[in-house]
Amino acid sequence: MKLNYAVLEGEFVRAGEASGNLKKILKQLGLPPETIRKIAVAMYEAEINMVIHANGGSVDAEILPDKICVILQDTGPGIPDLELAKKEGFSTASPAARALGFGAGMGIPNMMKNSDFFNLESEVGRGTTVTIHVNL
Repeated sequence: MKLNYAVLEGEFVRAGEASGNLKKILKQLGLPPETIRKIAVAMYEAEINMVIHANGGSVDAEILPDKICVILQDTGPGIPDLELAKKEGFSTASPAARALGFGAGMGIPNMMKNSDFFNLESEVGRGTTVTIHVNL
């Protein structure tokens, strides 16, 4: 099963709709709660990062017999220092995002912790692609 979602820049109210929808589908399919939790957390963190830092983007999710694959792509400013961005507590969130409770610097670390496979590619000025797999 393949799913596609659009994520809009600055749409904090709608942030999490894609991950919430996938979570609902996985529950309907009867997948284990721990598997659902892992993909929902990892996908939500990537999704909210697109809302906060990028110009929005797209999410492609695929449910395969052995894993769930999610690819999130944006055309935002890119991440200048990937290793720094992976550190807990590091954040470049705006004051407006922080005022809404975002920007604790746990997004990428939470993606990594909740993925069986995680890849982060970014080019300054061109955007970022996050690939997440959770095994079934």
